[in-house]
Amino acid sequence: MKKPIVSLTLAATLSIGAIGLQPAFAQSSEVGYHHVQNDFDKKLLKKIDGEKIYQNIDYLSKVPRVAGTVSEENAVHYIKEQFESYGYEVEIQPFTFYGYTPPTTIELSVESQQGEYAPRAFTYSVSGNVTGELVDAGLGKKEDLQDHDLTGKIALVERGEISFSEKVLNAAEKGAVGVIIYNHSDGPLSGTLGEHNDDFVPAVALSKAEGEALSAELGKSVTITIEGAETGEKTSHNVIATKHPKNKKKATDDIIVVGSHHDSVAGAPGANDDASGTAMTLELARVLKNEQTDTEVRFITFGAEEVGLLGSSHYVETLSEDEIDRTVANFNLDMVGSKDAGDLVMLTLDGKPNLVTELAQKSSEKLNGEATPYGQGGRSDHVPFAEVGIPAALFIHSPSEPWYHTPEDTIDKISKEKLQDVAEIVGSAVYDRARVDFKGPKAKKGPKLKAKEEMFYEQDIK
Repeated sequence: MKKPIVSLTLAATLSIGAIGLQPAFAQSSEVGYHHVQNDFDKKLLKKIDGEKIYQNIDYLSKVPRVAGTVSEENAVHYIKEQFESYGYEVEIQPFTFYGYTPPTTIELSVESQQGEYAPRAFTYSVSGNVTGELVDAGLGKKEDLQDHDLTGKIALVERGEISFSEKVLNAAEKGAVGVIIYNHSDGPLSGTLGEHNDDFVPAVALSKAEGEALSAELGKSVTITIEGAETGEKTSHNVIATKHPKNKKKATDDIIVVGSHHDSVAGAPGANDDASGTAMTLELARVLKNEQTDTEVRFITFGAEEVGLLGSSHYVETLSEDEIDRTVANFNLDMVGSKDAGDLVMLTLDGKPNLVTELAQKSSEKLNGEATPYGQGGRSDHVPFAEVGIPAALFIHSPSEPWYHTPEDTIDKISKEKLQDVAEIVGSAVYDRARVDFKGPKAKKGPKLKAKEEMFYEQDIK
């Protein structure tokens, strides 16, 4: 997933106790659920197996699962097989999008230099093999380049002030055949050019240290090689396993959705983001399969979250008005197993409590002695649900781990204890609302949320 833009706001509010540190509950008259029974708690907790979640993460995170690629499709088949092994009938929901295939080869070499660089491509970097004289292009702003003739040259540009795409286009307009952008702070640089543009030239990213080292080579011949990058129409898939009410005589018309996204960003195995949520969705489906419920529960893994919440948006768009009205909760599991992230929080699009946060606070207080805090945040698959008025919340640990969206997002960074904790909280909360003997009134829906958030982080594009 992409980090919530509002995560800093959440951290600030949590630190002063404005949101979440004190258990925040809406009035029970608006929720209509009962206490999780002790007998069920014991049975459920015994069934949830953190080791099974861990093993599924291990399998899924062998390679990156970029939307629209063979590796994502392989993950879809694996998820389908797992659901089927639990006894579910599974729907594969395809959708098309205009997307980007990352390069298979990214190289940077300097004339007569022995040092090695580890360049990265930006999302939407174009393929090419270009050689030219390395020149300093400052921040790549138009005013930085107005007195430069970059014809046939490669521009070395520092990150900052304007978007990566503007830097590339400004240099290309002055005749550059390639662009190298290096970070302005420690660590590697990864980001996106936003969308395809026919005027792009091959562009790569370097760390601050690499960029500063390369600046000593100005005037020398530099070669950029990018192979395999392409943009075009692609297909991704959602995987849907539906648990129908076990007791049809007492069945309600309500629907609960438990979901996660199975794709990852280019170059990242995505163990935490979001094989962890996918594996937890599978485990909750396994544990709840034969429990007595009066509510339909849909376990869904979404494709193409990383390129704009496309899978969850497609799913919501296919729902009838009746299905939207009957969907009372969306539990969104994204990045739920990191050793190096902070504590569990819940994020709602408007920052207000809803049925999901209240159910989970009830179960977390019972299990851990304190209620999981909630705050405001978007940028994950709960957003399309919230935008049509469905109570929805993202379960995530905050602050995020330092290796978020990097090749270091690997299985060894996963905490089985955190997996167990989140699975118990969510599993208990879902069953509390879905169990057969539920007697309370149907949860009230909030108004439709109209506000749209930007599709890319500022930190990812600048």
